[in-house]
Amino acid sequence: MYLRSILIIVFMVFCGQTYSQNWESLFNGEDLQGWKVVGGTATYIVQEGNIIGTSKNDRLNTFLCTEKNYSDFILELEIFLPNKLNSGVQFRSSTREEEFGTRVFGYQCEVDPTKRKWTGGIYDEARRKWLYPITRNTKAQEAFEMATWNTIRIEAFGNEINTFVNGQHASRLVDDMTASGFIGLQVHNVKEEEVGRKVMWKNIRIITENVQEYLTTADPEVPQVSYLKNELTPWEKDHGFRLLWDGKTSTGWRGAKLDDFPESGWIIKDGVLSIKGSDGGEATGPGDIVTTKLYSDFELELEFRITEGANSGIKYFVDPGLNKGEGSAIGCEFQILDDKKHPDAKMGVMGNRTLGSLYDLITAKNLSTKGRSKDFKGIGQWNKARIVSRNGKVEHWLNNEKVVAYDRFSPMFEALVNYSKYQQWENFGRWPEGAILLQDHGNDVSFRSIKIREF
Repeated sequence: MYLRSILIIVFMVFCGQTYSQNWESLFNGEDLQGWKVVGGTATYIVQEGNIIGTSKNDRLNTFLCTEKNYSDFILELEIFLPNKLNSGVQFRSSTREEEFGTRVFGYQCEVDPTKRKWTGGIYDEARRKWLYPITRNTKAQEAFEMATWNTIRIEAFGNEINTFVNGQHASRLVDDMTASGFIGLQVHNVKEEEVGRKVMWKNIRIITENVQEYLTTADPEVPQVSYLKNELTPWEKDHGFRLLWDGKTSTGWRGAKLDDFPESGWIIKDGVLSIKGSDGGEATGPGDIVTTKLYSDFELELEFRITEGANSGIKYFVDPGLNKGEGSAIGCEFQILDDKKHPDAKMGVMGNRTLGSLYDLITAKNLSTKGRSKDFKGIGQWNKARIVSRNGKVEHWLNNEKVVAYDRFSPMFEALVNYSKYQQWENFGRWPEGAILLQDHGNDVSFRSIKIREF
C-alpha cells in the first residue's frame, strides 16, 4: 500500500502536475450539483465527501453524468470498489432513446473486479464493445486493487486516448468516432442476488485548458491500437507498419490466378475493398486476390465486415502457383465465417472451420481470457483480425483477443496437416515465404485498414 502511494506521487510529479495546476473540480464533496442520473435505477448519494453508487436489478446500466460535455481533457478520480460490482468511467459519451429507456453510449474506461482484470481497458458502451481490452497490455492487469482507493486517469486529446490505473499505463487507443461528450460514473445492472452492491468515487477533477502540456509520456512497452480508416498513426509508422492496401487503388494486389487485378467483382469504394457475392462457391466468381510481394515474418492487421451467412478468409504463406484449377489458392487461412448461419461451421473437426480458426487445422478459442467466448462484434459490424508470424510461431487474434497459437515447424502441426485437406501439398505451411490473400467464397465481404510490418 505504501509503495503504491509512492508510485502514484512519482507519477504525478513526472507528469508535471500539482493540485494548483489548471485543475477544475467536478465534484464539490457535498452534493451532486452539476450531475444527473441517466439510464437505469441505481442510486447515487453523497456521504462523507464521497459519491456512493448502489446497484439495482434493472435492464439498463445506470450512469451519474456531468451536465457539461468535454472534448480534450485530462480526468483524474479515485474509486473504491469493496465488492465484485462492475463499474466504469464514461467519457465523450451521449444518450439515445430505446425501448426500455434512455441508453448511454460512448467510450468507457473499464473498472473490472473479476479475475479477468481489465480495469483501464476501453469499452465502447452500447456501440462497438471492446476497443482496447487489457489482453494487449497484460502487465496492467495487476494495477487495480480491490477494497482500497485507486486512482484512474484518462487523457483524451484529439483522436488519442490513454488510460492509467494507479500510475500504470493501461490503454493506448487511437479512434476518431467521437470528439466530445459527457463524463459518467457507471453502476452496472446486476442480478437480483447482487442488488445493494456499492462503488464509491471522490476527488474528481479535470484539466481542459492547455491539455497537451500536461499529457503523460507514454510507456514505450504499451502497444497502440488504432481504428483510423486506411491511415497510419505516427506510432505505427515508427514501428515499421505500412498500408498493405492504400484505400483507393489496387496497387500491390493481383488476382491469385491472374497477372493483373480482377476487372470486376472486387469493388473499391469509400475506402472499403469489397468482394461482390456470386454463387457462394470457392473462387468461382472474380477469384481470390493476393499481394504481389511475399512475406515471412510479419504482423498483419485489418478490419473485415461480413454479411449474413458469409464465408471468406485471410490466407498467408500462399503459393498461388500450386492450384491453377478450381478452388481457392493454397495457404494457411484465418477463417472468416458467420458461425451461426454458414454450414462450414459444423464441418471439419471440433469446430476447426469456425471464425478465427486456422482453417481445417486448429479451432479458434479465446486464449486470452479463459471461460470467455470469442469476441465477434456481429454481422454488418467491423471486426479486427490480426495475424502475427515470427520465427515459426504464429498467432491469430480476433478483436484484440488471441484465438489461435501454433508453431508451424512443430511435429504437432505436421500431424494436423497430415490428417487434413492439405496433406497433398508437400511442406504445407512451412514454406519460407508466401503471398497474403483475401478470399472470394461467393459471398459479400468487405475489408479496410489493411496494414503490415515485417520483422
